[in-house]
Amino acid sequence: MGLTSSIWVAALGFLVVPLYLRYLGIGAYGLIGFFATMQAILSLVDFGIVPTINREVARSKAIGVSEGLGDLLYMLERIYFLVGLVAAIGIIALSELIANHWLSSGELEVTTLRQAVILMGIVFASRWPIGLYQGALQGAQRISLISKINICAATINSLGAVTILAFISPTIEAFFIWQAIIAFATLLLMRKAAWGQIGPRGESSIHWALLKRIWKFSAGMTGVGLSGLMLMQLDKVLLSRLVSLEDFGVYALAGVVASGLYVFLTPLFNVIYPKMSELVAAGNEVKLISFYESSTRIFLSLFFPIALTAIIFSKSLLAIWTGNADLAARATPVVQLILFGTALNGLMHFPYALQLAFGKTKLPLFINLILLGVSVPLIILLTSHYGVIGGAAAWAILNTIYVLIGIWITHRSILIGLGPKWTLKDVGVPLIVSISVLVVGGQIIFYANVGEALNLFFGSILCVITIGLTLLFSKDSTNILLQEFHVYFRKSK
Repeated sequence: MGLTSSIWVAALGFLVVPLYLRYLGIGAYGLIGFFATMQAILSLVDFGIVPTINREVARSKAIGVSEGLGDLLYMLERIYFLVGLVAAIGIIALSELIANHWLSSGELEVTTLRQAVILMGIVFASRWPIGLYQGALQGAQRISLISKINICAATINSLGAVTILAFISPTIEAFFIWQAIIAFATLLLMRKAAWGQIGPRGESSIHWALLKRIWKFSAGMTGVGLSGLMLMQLDKVLLSRLVSLEDFGVYALAGVVASGLYVFLTPLFNVIYPKMSELVAAGNEVKLISFYESSTRIFLSLFFPIALTAIIFSKSLLAIWTGNADLAARATPVVQLILFGTALNGLMHFPYALQLAFGKTKLPLFINLILLGVSVPLIILLTSHYGVIGGAAAWAILNTIYVLIGIWITHRSILIGLGPKWTLKDVGVPLIVSISVLVVGGQIIFYANVGEALNLFFGSILCVITIGLTLLFSKDSTNILLQEFHVYFRKSK
């Protein structure tokens, strides 16, 4: 159900983007991309709370003890609401400075930019606490419940926004007002669902023993979250200052295409992280290794062919999607580089989930600090010389470094000695098969010169064939993983 939700939300996003471009223009769409970046940056003040409550609920369910969870959620939601309010006030206070000295546009007036930034603060305050309740529900393995709420919210949000822009007010202000309304309604639904799973508070106001146990992990996750989000968003922050809002709109458009890969990554992590936490808590290392290897190989057998197909046929996809050949040609190299970097980032979800399941927050923090030391000069240098394409190239290079050092560092401390086998067998086989089939097949399709629509059609068929071939090499892993997921989804219903 989590995958269904992600596919539905991503499909809606793809469908409405051309309409947003039509009614708002590329400059205003750049503002939407800027808001997404700002929202991600502000999530740095999460203090590691979401993965912490996810882990605590999963561990409590595994050992059959839920005492104190109600008190923990009660305390954490108070923190969340306070942080959301303070952040919103801060955004509103800085709106004039951001509009006048950070953003630049040849299409939008400064007054419009300032009003949009103020509304961004209100939307953020409404959306901010939702993550806490989703973390609690994920830990309780209630993925289907989260999915139902998200599907309803995304559908009403997207269709409502298009309706408002088309028939009421085609302005960026109207867009953000609608976002705030839907975010607040979603918050209320998600809160009710989370409390329904956690249960009531205990007699004491706070269970200090529970807080003492989790504070170290939460503090570690604060550092991981801070450094990780800086890496994920630093390119967008710097580009929003270094390039025009119109060029940043192209970069944001490329980000929407790449976010399609998270249709698979987000529900995947929501499944493997609680499951790994459960196996670590149970001390079942044999089953943990089996789950780690089989889930990696099966997922990448699907993920690599899809990612490579999107990279190879990105120009055809953009031309058909946006209906604008010039925009497609302009955005294609940016999209390809961002997709490449995101694909590499995606395979690292498995070592990352393993690190958190063992509570080894120092490992991802150490890796992130290394990458941060490289990222700032790399982004500035490449963007200064190559513009928006340089920013995309920096993302691809950083994730290449991430893969090279991340796997090595992880398996020096966790499941020692497994790294080479996991890399060569569980990552290497799906990658080699995917590259071999898609690169050769893609060249044949382009040589036929059949047009953008048929390029994409035959590319999709080639992708399905590649997935079938990679799965043939992973038959044993498929059987193991299906057994694990059958138990998991039975619990989540």
